Amino acid sequence: MTEKNMVDTRIDAGWIIPVEPEQVVLSDHSLCMRDGRIVDILPREEAGQKYQAAQHLRLPDHALIPGLVNLHSHAAMALLRGYADDLPLMTWLQEHIWPTEKRWVSSEFVYDGSRLACLEMLKGGITCFNDMYFFPESTVQAATEAKQRIAAGIIVIDFPSAYAADLDGYLQKGLALRDAMHHHPLVSFCLAPHAPYSTSDRSLEKVLTYAKQLDLTIHMHVHETHDEIHQSIDQYGVRPLERLRQLGLLGPEFIGVHAVHLLNEEVELLAEYNCHVAHCPTSNLKLAAGVAPKASMLLRGINIGIGTDGPASNNRLDCWQEMRLAALLAKGVSGKADIVPAHYALRMATLNGARALGLDSEIGSLQVGKQADVVAVDLSGPNTQPCYNPLSQLVYSAGRQEVTHVWVAGQEVVRDKVCLTLDEPKILSQARHWQQKLTS
Repeated sequence: MTEKNMVDTRIDAGWIIPVEPEQVVLSDHSLCMRDGRIVDILPREEAGQKYQAAQHLRLPDHALIPGLVNLHSHAAMALLRGYADDLPLMTWLQEHIWPTEKRWVSSEFVYDGSRLACLEMLKGGITCFNDMYFFPESTVQAATEAKQRIAAGIIVIDFPSAYAADLDGYLQKGLALRDAMHHHPLVSFCLAPHAPYSTSDRSLEKVLTYAKQLDLTIHMHVHETHDEIHQSIDQYGVRPLERLRQLGLLGPEFIGVHAVHLLNEEVELLAEYNCHVAHCPTSNLKLAAGVAPKASMLLRGINIGIGTDGPASNNRLDCWQEMRLAALLAKGVSGKADIVPAHYALRMATLNGARALGLDSEIGSLQVGKQADVVAVDLSGPNTQPCYNPLSQLVYSAGRQEVTHVWVAGQEVVRDKVCLTLDEPKILSQARHWQQKLTS
C-alpha cells in the first residue's frame, strides 16, 4: 500500500445516505476518513482494494447519515428541564423562568447545564448546535470539551442579568469570546438578539452594525406568539417582522426562530430577503404557541432547519423527534402527504441547518472533502424492520435510541452508545446537585 491509500477510519455500512444528492441511498458502501475529512465514499469491495485503515468498522445493519444540526437551542436550560411545565409562554417566562434564572444562572450553572445538554445531544447524533444563552463562554467550554461543534450566540437583551449589566456589556463580552475562540475548528459565532419584544431599536442597530462588520449571522426569536405581535403594534405601530425589515436586519444572514404567526405577505417577505427559519415544532406545541406555516414557506423556497429550543420548553434535545413531527405537521396542516417527504425532513435536520449557519460547505452532507461529521444508526431492531426504504425508516420509525456511533471532524465521540468525551456519571451527579439546590 502507498501512503495515499492509508486512511484513519473506514466504515462499511449497509447504507450511506449522503443527503446530497437528494434521495440517494448507497447500499453496501464504505466511507473513509482521513485527517478529519471524508476522503472517499465507494462500494465496499472497491474500498478493500484501495484503502488500508487504522480503524475498520463493519456495520452491515446500519445507515450512515450526516451529523444532525440543531439550529436553535438554549443548552444550559437542561438544568431547568421540567421545572415549570404546562404554562403559556409569557407566564412561563415572566413568572417562572426569568425569576429562576435571575437567582441561579451563573457561569457554573451554564457550564454544568451545557455539559448535560452536550451529552444528550451527542448520544442522539447531534454533532452541531446553535445556542443562545447567558455566559456563552461556559457553553463553548462544555462543547469543546465534548468535541462537539457549536455556533455560539453573542446574546443581546435589554435587561441586566448576572452575565452583563447593559447592551454594551453583552456585546463586549460576546465579542471578546469570539476574538478568543475565532480560530477554533469546532466553534463559530452568531449574533443573538433575544427577541423583538426584548431588544430596542438602538440594540438592534448595534447588532446590525457588528453583523456587517464581522460577517456574522443574526439568530433571533420572531413571531412566536400573538402577544409578541400585539406588543409590537402597540409600541412601534408595526408587526415585529416589519420592524426588523425597517431596521435592515432581514437578509440571507438572518435566522428567524419559530416564525409561527405569519401573514402571507410576511412569508413572502422572508422569501424575498432569503431569510432562514429555525422550526421548533415540539416547543411551539408544548407552549401552545401554534404551528408554523411550513408548507407556505417551503412553497416559496425558504430554507427551514430544525431546532429543539431549550430543554425547559421541549423537554428533549432530540432532532429525531423534531424532524418526524415537522414532517407530520406539514402533511396534516396542508392536506398534502408529499409536502415534506422523508428525504427532505432529514435534509431539514442536517444540510438546511448547516446552510443557515453558513457551514454547508463543511458539514450537513456526506461528501468527499467535507468534515467527517458522521452518525451510524442501527436499523436492525424490531421497530425498523423490515427495511424497504432506509430513508423512510430513519424519519418515521427510528429515533435517537438507534444511534450507536458518532464522529465529529473524524474523531469518534460516541461508540456503542457510550460517549467517549464526557464523564456521564459525573454529569448526572451534577444535575442532581442542581435539582437539590433549586428545590431546597
